[in-house]
Amino acid sequence: MFIILVYDVATERVQKVHKVCKKYLTWVQNSVFEGEITKAEFRLLKAEINGIIDDSMDSVVIYKFRSKSYYARENLGREAPSSEDFIF
Repeated sequence: MFIILVYDVATERVQKVHKVCKKYLTWVQNSVFEGEITKAEFRLLKAEINGIIDDSMDSVVIYKFRSKSYYARENLGREAPSSEDFIF
C-alpha cells in the first residue's frame, strides 16, 4: 500500500516520531512522509508511533492508498525530492 503520513506532535517528541517514520517512509517536508509500505511494516510503524505520542496532545494522520497508481502528487513552489529521485 502507499501512504502519506502527517504529524503534529509536541516539540519533545518530534525527533523520535521523525526517526521512526524515516525507517519506513520517505521524508517529503517538515512533518510529512510518504511511501510504499507492506501491511506488516504498517503495523510496526503504527505501533512504534503509538509508543511515542501522547494521545491527549499529539496528532498523526495517515492517508492510505491501495497502490501508488491511485495517488497523484502536485507541488506548488519548490519541489522537494521524491523517493524516486534517489538511487538505492
